[in-house]
Amino acid sequence: MAEPLLIARNAVTECRLLPQMANRHGLVTGATGTGKTVTLQALAEGLSKLGVPVFLSDVKGDLTGISQAGDTAAKLGKVLTERGLPLPEPFACPTMLWDVFGEQGHPVRATVSDMGPLLLGRMLGLNETQSGVLNLVFKIADDNGLLLLDLKDLRAMLRHVGDNAAQFRTQYGNISAASVGIIQRGLLQIESQGGDRFFGEPMLDIADFLQTDEKGHGFVNVLAADRLLQSPRLYATFLLWLLSELFEQLPEIGDPEQPKLVFFFDEAHLLFDEAPKVLVERIELVVRLVRSKGVGVFFVTQNPLDVPDSVLAQLGNRVQHALRAYTPRDQKAVRATAQTMRENPSLDIETAITELAIGEALVSFLDAKGRPSVTERAYVLPPGSRLGPITPAERQALLDGSLVAGVYEKVVDRVSAHEELAQRTAGALGAAPAPGQAADAPTAEAPAEGGGLMGELGKMVFGSTGPRGGRREGLAESMAKSAVRSIGSAVGREIIRGVLGGIIGGRRR
Repeated sequence: MAEPLLIARNAVTECRLLPQMANRHGLVTGATGTGKTVTLQALAEGLSKLGVPVFLSDVKGDLTGISQAGDTAAKLGKVLTERGLPLPEPFACPTMLWDVFGEQGHPVRATVSDMGPLLLGRMLGLNETQSGVLNLVFKIADDNGLLLLDLKDLRAMLRHVGDNAAQFRTQYGNISAASVGIIQRGLLQIESQGGDRFFGEPMLDIADFLQTDEKGHGFVNVLAADRLLQSPRLYATFLLWLLSELFEQLPEIGDPEQPKLVFFFDEAHLLFDEAPKVLVERIELVVRLVRSKGVGVFFVTQNPLDVPDSVLAQLGNRVQHALRAYTPRDQKAVRATAQTMRENPSLDIETAITELAIGEALVSFLDAKGRPSVTERAYVLPPGSRLGPITPAERQALLDGSLVAGVYEKVVDRVSAHEELAQRTAGALGAAPAPGQAADAPTAEAPAEGGGLMGELGKMVFGSTGPRGGRREGLAESMAKSAVRSIGSAVGREIIRGVLGGIIGGRRR
């Protein structure tokens, strides 16, 4: 069994994370500048040393230093000495860099079909009615064997459904043109933010996240999220899609001695902001069940109140940095946090939360029986890797030497909904009669038969077609329509009464 990870310590106690409990999820919280990023890096480095692959999002651009051996600065060394902490041993984690935009790492892509209407609706900010229309579009595409791979496929499908809404109404229900237009505008907005680069092929293979190096150290997968964070819905939806992919693709393994992967969700409040109830329920389900797939999830956010209670209750490992109690909401968060951590008779948790120094935290990890340990006030041990970003040259060296170098860089564009619908439209136009010419109208090369007096008489009685395709009624046609109208009003009423009488049980004549 793997050795417990030493994460924090004080003068009398060491706080260790048990590897077999790392898939019971966790929470790292604290105000800005209190040390959450260093804690995140220390946890990721410790797991990597054990051979556990890690995924983390780099929202500030300073986590890539985990790929390089650290050099303890004089200022940090002085602080550690004052706190009675040992200097960290330099260590460089094997690292793969990823980027949705393909600029600072290997491109990450998903197909529109794989993303699905629920997550895509969240990304577009759709209401319930609009999400229902989007669901119908996906259903119609599936029923007609049309692949939705990238945004142009989805736009073509929306246009097709909107143009043929009357045709689909009977089988699928009403399709609002206004909702189709709103979805189209939402796609244009996502595209303007660069989200179109995320949709397409080759799609990410989750197995590439689960790599170890020749020394048995787990790879740290760093997602460049500084630009992605400028589109909060895209950021949150992308990470939730990754988590869902892990849940759907990995096999059940029960409770392993250590996780197969630990997933750090930074700026976790973006995941729940304005999220519909159905999405929150989906997140709760994934978090609850992904544990049995050997995946641990750590939410990193400023305030514990950012995470719904249904999700918060499943986060057993806690590292709580300082909170500010300047506003009523902050004071409520302090009280709520203190109540959710296991009591320590020698520690006033509520007071301590507001007094913690930078790098100091209240720590409570699960013990071997899955119970929260007594909350301890301790200093987080800094990682042995570099604190801060890497240089462009170091980044390029990591990309060139990566296990997946060249795999995701080339875009693949298969025949899909966009191309198939375009072919259908072109075929329909080729088979249609020329504009201004009726299908059965006589042409200049083949004039209508029957000229002279008999021909004119026939036109008066039976009607005729004009040179532009217009229809002129004859005497017989006019008389027939009049007769139908006269008897239709009476007979029609009798038929309708008879049908409705049979349905609702009317009296028999």
